[in-house]
Amino acid sequence: MAWIQTVDEADATGIVKAEYDAAIARAGELYNIVKLFSARPKSMRAFVELYKVVMHDEDCPLSQIQREMIATVVSKVNECDY
Repeated sequence: MAWIQTVDEADATGIVKAEYDAAIARAGELYNIVKLFSARPKSMRAFVELYKVVMHDEDCPLSQIQREMIATVVSKVNECDY
C-alpha cells in the first residue's frame, strides 16, 4: 500500500486543525481518510464538504443505511480498507 505523509494531530493548525476537530466531533475519532488530505488543506475542506453532501444530505432519496451499504460495497470491490 502507498504511504502518504500526513499532518499529525498534535501538529495541526489552521484549516487542518479545524477539520480534524470537526471530524472528531462528527465521528468520535480521526479516521485516516481525513488525514490523507492534510497536506492540501483546501482539498481537505472540499473533500469533507463533498463527503457531508454525499453521505448526510437530508434531501437524498437514499437512506443513510443504503448510502453506507453502497460505500461499503464500493470499498470492498476496490479492495480499499476505508
